[in-house]
Amino acid sequence: MAEQCERRLRALIIAESCNPEWASVPLVGWSHSQALTARTDGHLVTHARQRPALLRAGLREGEDFTALEVPAVERSLATLSRLLGVPYGSNKAWTMHTAFSAVDYPWFERRVWQRFGERLRRQEFDVVHRLTPLSPAIPSPLARLCRRAGVPFVLGPLNGGLPWPTGFLNVRVAEREWLGFARGAARLVPGYSSTRACSAAILVGSRHAWAEISKRFRPKTVYLPENGIDQARFPAAVAAPPRLPLRVAFAGRLVPIKAVDMLVEAAAPLARDGRLLLTIAGEGPQRPVLEALVAREGIASCVHFAGWVEHARVREVLAGCHLFGFPSIRDFGGAAVLEGMALGLVPLVVDYGGPGELVSPSTGFAVPMGSRRQIVRRLAEVLGALVADPRPLPAMSCRARERALRSFTWDTKAEQVLEVYEFALGRRPRPDFGMPFPDPPLDAASLACATPHPLPAD
Repeated sequence: MAEQCERRLRALIIAESCNPEWASVPLVGWSHSQALTARTDGHLVTHARQRPALLRAGLREGEDFTALEVPAVERSLATLSRLLGVPYGSNKAWTMHTAFSAVDYPWFERRVWQRFGERLRRQEFDVVHRLTPLSPAIPSPLARLCRRAGVPFVLGPLNGGLPWPTGFLNVRVAEREWLGFARGAARLVPGYSSTRACSAAILVGSRHAWAEISKRFRPKTVYLPENGIDQARFPAAVAAPPRLPLRVAFAGRLVPIKAVDMLVEAAAPLARDGRLLLTIAGEGPQRPVLEALVAREGIASCVHFAGWVEHARVREVLAGCHLFGFPSIRDFGGAAVLEGMALGLVPLVVDYGGPGELVSPSTGFAVPMGSRRQIVRRLAEVLGALVADPRPLPAMSCRARERALRSFTWDTKAEQVLEVYEFALGRRPRPDFGMPFPDPPLDAASLACATPHPLPAD
């Protein structure tokens, strides 16, 4: 019995999207899976399109990972996607791509069962965990097959499906999110309910995802945001001392949904007065629009477009800034916000979706959702208050970095998931890490300077 308790768990980790060279969900799949395999006798199963990147990263096919593909189904969906004017795998029309994934992904899991079913029946794995896809609309036939084999199936973190905020129809059209009007139909997808019923534990990445879980499944549901950071990439803070001009940075794709134009508009009066500088790192179709807006506002000398920046160099671009401005109006995760916080930048976000759950009152500013005009005004109020008195910034910077590096690293997340595995195996009660995560306790030095700073009143 002692030997059984001491051996590492054998985990079959399903991350169809898993790539260290990409961003967004593929990077989540890679980072999360590697943190877990470092703590378990884990084996990664992913899609064949990820094979070259995994081999370049030093993983050994057959020993560390297995790559599978479903070519016939994918070719058919790629053809249909092109006919609809949204190339398969593009950064537009996420709801449509999710609908396609609901068709082709179950075929991928059937290939997983073909390859590993016999080993699962022989109990060669203690647990099976689907890390990606993150979408709650995509069913997992493996859940039922694993239950029949007597192996607990862990689902998630699930996240997505955040309703579009009122008043941003133009952004929705620009993002080609037409199918989103019918996203409630996801519950009618075959396997939607059985996936949850057959899962031993369900991870959800947001309060919205929690709210969408049926009450009968909540006793086995755990809140765990999907994004994390690699602590080794953030050995020191880079935030500037609290002196003017106020330096604000944005990093991410320049697309309508990120709403960088609202940040520019809110910052413009202060920039014209020489009291604020803005750095915009990233590329995308909105760059010409933003450049034209900057020119119209007469603030070209105060706004620096850094262009596309390699993930490893983002630290250099953000060095010397005070705030990380991220006004996205519909963001599920907010990995960029966590990275800004880990560098000691105080986040300024819209309190809707993932970013608002990463930021606490003592670590940053989460302005309420509203109309475009209201959000711009609220952003401007925060910026104006900090220009008038930047003294709160060092304390908030300290707390932001501490929150990111103590609550949101991949190492911390992997330890939390191991607790979920133990729960799925019936060895411990369901873990509760808080929703959203509370700030970590402070040492005496941090406590002396950490004071919450509420938003300016409407």
